[in-house]
Amino acid sequence: MIFRVDELDPDHWQRLRHLRLASLNESPDAFGGDPAAEEMWEENEWRAKLEKLTYLVGVVDGEDISVLSVENLDGDFGATCWIGGCWVHPKYRGQGIMRKLIGYLDEHADQRGWRVQGLGVFADNDEAIASYERMGFVRMGDLQPSTRRCGRFFQRMIRAVPR
Repeated sequence: MIFRVDELDPDHWQRLRHLRLASLNESPDAFGGDPAAEEMWEENEWRAKLEKLTYLVGVVDGEDISVLSVENLDGDFGATCWIGGCWVHPKYRGQGIMRKLIGYLDEHADQRGWRVQGLGVFADNDEAIASYERMGFVRMGDLQPSTRRCGRFFQRMIRAVPR
């Protein structure tokens, strides 16, 4: 298995579209997005997402199999970036793919402002929370109500990049 991480630019909008729709359709309860609405987005809307956020794609043997976004910000609990939309194709789960994507963030943390990484995960997604905890993320603060999924709550988690 040959693995690499690609950073997408706006010209790669079709790759992002494919992965985002795959993630929403395969794991609808893990995300706040609406696959039917995002399916209708035009090219300019996908390009705009790629101009606002950094998107990392995990590639195995030439196939896009995972994705996450990174936003630089001054966030909760000292976060300098916020990670979102984390997804790995089911065929590749349990093989350390997300750990490799987070490792890419760590490698570029100093020059990109990714030293204190934050993310939010739905509070009932025990598998994802346990996975993030194994990578060094710590639960922080009270549960927060979701603005996208009425009646659901998310847990903020923070991780400082080891020196």
